[in-house]
Amino acid sequence: LQSLLDMMVAEEESLKERLLKSIALCRKELDTLCRELQLGPFETEEESTILQMEKNLRTHVEVLQKQKQDRKQELKALQEQDRDLCDILCTALFSIDTGSVPSLEDLDRYRRHVASLNTLKEQRREEFVSNKRQIILLMEELDHTPDTSFERDVVCEDEEAFCLSKDNIVALQNLLQQLEGRRALNEAVCAELRARIVALWERLQIPQEERESSA
Repeated sequence: LQSLLDMMVAEEESLKERLLKSIALCRKELDTLCRELQLGPFETEEESTILQMEKNLRTHVEVLQKQKQDRKQELKALQEQDRDLCDILCTALFSIDTGSVPSLEDLDRYRRHVASLNTLKEQRREEFVSNKRQIILLMEELDHTPDTSFERDVVCEDEEAFCLSKDNIVALQNLLQQLEGRRALNEAVCAELRARIVALWERLQIPQEERESSA
């Protein structure tokens, strides 16, 4: 009986020692995770048993590890979106420390930044498509063949491949204005020529039937 009791005591003391070691490791890991996640220190219930304390600490470590993993995964996803948008819009990448775990505030700012870039992309895409349509119609009307690399990119290139940089949008607007100016000039010349023809018809007393066939 004494031997059995001694063995039971030894097992309990061994378990207690393992639990205390686990508690110390969990506390250390919790401190690290709280610093990385920019959280306040974790407070344990002093009245709980060693077994319950170890379980609570271990559970909290798992929760914080999951939070850390989720934040890093979201950061990676946001960076991928940011890179794609920056390639299309020719803008600078969002400035964030990739060597540490992002705070909730950092992620929120990053989300809003990516959302604003998406909005800007859609606005520029709509402007590009609208201007491209008008440019193609004007070129056909003016019998103008695209003779620069930019004009060929606008008219011929896949819309999704066109770089929506601020400079390209400005260049697109300038091209549209140039073509509109040329059309307005041609229309003015045509109007002047028509007026001269009418004046000559009147002077030469050309019959109405002949005028209509010429018109």
